[in-house]
Amino acid sequence: MGTQQDQETAQGTVERARALGADVAEAVVQRGQHLSTRVRDRAPELVEESGSRSLGLRVMVGQRVANTHTNDLSPEGVQRLVEDAVELAKLAEEDPFAGVPHPSELCRPGELCQPKNLGDLDLYDAAVSSVDGEIALASALEAEEAAFSEDPRITNSEGASYGRVEGASTLVTSGGFVGSVQGTYASLSVRPVAEDGDKVKRTGSYWSACRHLGDMIPNGEVGRLAAERTVRKLGARKVPSQDVAVVFDPDTGRSILGLLAGCVMGNAVWRKSTYLADREGSEVASSNVTLTDDPLIHRGPGSRLYDGEGLASRRNVVVEQGVLKTFLMDSYSARKLGKESTASASRGSSGGVAPSTTNLCMQPGDLSRDALISSTQKGFYVTEMMGFGFNAVTGDFSRGASGFWIENGELTFPVNEVTISLNLDALLKRIDGVANDVDRRSSIMCPTFRVSSMTLAGS
Repeated sequence: MGTQQDQETAQGTVERARALGADVAEAVVQRGQHLSTRVRDRAPELVEESGSRSLGLRVMVGQRVANTHTNDLSPEGVQRLVEDAVELAKLAEEDPFAGVPHPSELCRPGELCQPKNLGDLDLYDAAVSSVDGEIALASALEAEEAAFSEDPRITNSEGASYGRVEGASTLVTSGGFVGSVQGTYASLSVRPVAEDGDKVKRTGSYWSACRHLGDMIPNGEVGRLAAERTVRKLGARKVPSQDVAVVFDPDTGRSILGLLAGCVMGNAVWRKSTYLADREGSEVASSNVTLTDDPLIHRGPGSRLYDGEGLASRRNVVVEQGVLKTFLMDSYSARKLGKESTASASRGSSGGVAPSTTNLCMQPGDLSRDALISSTQKGFYVTEMMGFGFNAVTGDFSRGASGFWIENGELTFPVNEVTISLNLDALLKRIDGVANDVDRRSSIMCPTFRVSSMTLAGS
């Protein structure tokens, strides 16, 4: 995908910025090829293919910082970008914490960048790039048809979507780092609709996503599972308000982990915009919870060899048996907090840097999903949450939810139109069961887990 050309563009941009007076210059060139298709009710509805290429630049003049970006990579466009960036930096206010990693810390391709005993992370599959509009539409149609064929109660569809992306990113810094990565990703989702006896429409879904085409769940199986999840919702009803055990499936549990991820970011900590700001080294979850951020997972959705500042990727244990071990920091937030970077920097197309997760994974327990449910005498199994109700400063959490009622260790009837709430700090500390079914389709990898008691507001 033009890696050599992109390196030359980025290197030339850095050199121009330095020549115009920048003490630090970092350029990132990103390019991608995107295909999106959608079918609905057995007919094609959308085929959209596009390409993109952008250049982002971060410069520092002393302790003054500026970020700029452009889609015009002509020599004239790059020159304007560099001139604007340096001028903006000279006009910016000084930031005593501005800076970059020391050159000795930077990842060197073939040395620190190469994970020992792991080999290539295998993030690119040429087969994904070969998927054209015709193949993508056929895959989506096959999946939707499988949903219709699975159960006669599937009477409509909100559609099936198939997409793929091929991307490349090149980073060059004045500190001496040069790195390029390529990756692919394909996804398929189906949303069937079933009509309930009271004429209410029930919608469910299922999806598959991965970096390599051979790892995709078969099209027909995605449709079948989507139909199965949809018809299970028929006859859903409310339950009385009460305090009850709540079991989160991997999809909804992923949302909970996402909230926690935002609260352990270094920039949230120094801004005091997280309830965990002063909690490092203390208990923040039950002893059943161990949470890692691991960018070195083979074919992982969030895997990478180096971070957005050129530091070698590494596995970070964020929470170990309930104890908060570290925040996730780029070099800036680390300096603000008087700590060291965890190689968690992410660099966007604009050239700006901020900490982020890579593959955030809750470690599995010993129980199967079915065993966890069967050990729950009475509870609510959550398969979907709606709305957004979370305050990161206080930890207060409240969401609309639907799923299934658990009675005597068995899933009984579907439940909808209820709200579950509990402070996130208490929620995490009340996790008393973790299954072994970690879902790795997303960069937030989560198993089924149980919270011993939450407030459920229903009828």
